[in-house]
Amino acid sequence: MRAFCNRDSLLAAFNMVSGVVPARSPKPILQDVKLIVDEEEGSVLMGTDLEVGIRHRVLGVRAEEPGSAILPTSQMGSILRTSGDEELELVADADRLIVRGARAEFTLPAQDPGLFPEVPDFAASSYHVVPAGSLKKLIRRTSFATDLMENARYALGGVLVELSPESIAMVGTDGRRLARMQAPAEAENAPPTPGGTPVIPVKALKLIERNLADDGMQVHLAIQAGTAALVRTEDAVIYTRLVEGRFPRYQDVFPANVEVRIPLQAGPLRLAVEQASIVTSNDSRGVDFRFGPGVLKLASQATDVGSSNVELPIEYEGKAVEITFDPRYLVDALKTLDDATQLTAELIDSKNAAVFKTEDKYTYVVMPLTRDR
Repeated sequence: MRAFCNRDSLLAAFNMVSGVVPARSPKPILQDVKLIVDEEEGSVLMGTDLEVGIRHRVLGVRAEEPGSAILPTSQMGSILRTSGDEELELVADADRLIVRGARAEFTLPAQDPGLFPEVPDFAASSYHVVPAGSLKKLIRRTSFATDLMENARYALGGVLVELSPESIAMVGTDGRRLARMQAPAEAENAPPTPGGTPVIPVKALKLIERNLADDGMQVHLAIQAGTAALVRTEDAVIYTRLVEGRFPRYQDVFPANVEVRIPLQAGPLRLAVEQASIVTSNDSRGVDFRFGPGVLKLASQATDVGSSNVELPIEYEGKAVEITFDPRYLVDALKTLDDATQLTAELIDSKNAAVFKTEDKYTYVVMPLTRDR
């Protein structure tokens, strides 16, 4: 293989692909990436940990001799970041890999590209089309609520994907909170309804989100036989295995009846919660919320730390409702919203789940804390 590569383009692809490369692996070749140089099909950089993989297009490549090569992640990343050359020459044979610039040349050991696992390309003829901006919101507003620790009963280490002919919904939960959002999506060629409960792991979702630079692009999503998912963007194809296990019946979390509905604004509410949580501790993390006519009062107290009292004006004239939350759970959700976002808190009492809703079909459910009084 011999090719001349635009350094900036190769570095951009390399930074994206190297994010999936494992730090340690029983297969050392997985700690590197594979470059395929093809004048007709286009050049591609690939990386995988066998659970998540990515194929990323590399622009600005002139192929003198088409072929493929294994690029060692650590050394190649350093070369690309420190080089001041606009173009680099890459030459690879069975014995060595040479990276050559105008005033620097590096000779690295070669590996057999045939030993690198294949990362599937997007070959689905039936799939869903989702605007990148919508998919980015879906991921950001749900993935934070997942449980990355092993759970023997449920698949909580990822986000549930629900597809219909006209929409996509994502749901994330760790058993103490739940985030769900729905957005428009268009079914192409009548894709079958995914069997079971397809759950995409958080690592794959973060990789997908990083590839959604342009909110206006159209993203293609296909669920393969309930075992894997493929996502195609303008520059990349991302493959991921689905999380094994079943997702809990999350619909049972939503309260059947609501006592009060209180209009709020995301930014001021987040700042008030952050202020009230300043004096909390690991042993006393709860913040008391008292929703009353015209004002929300937040109070916290922790031994050897102090106490806080914060007031937030609200447009509410109903009966008072008191409830205690772990402030982290509210702040995590509020950080995913624009400060000007209007939301509605649906409350019952201090013992039942609280529901926060926005106008763009985002729902966040959080369980209250119990406090000895």
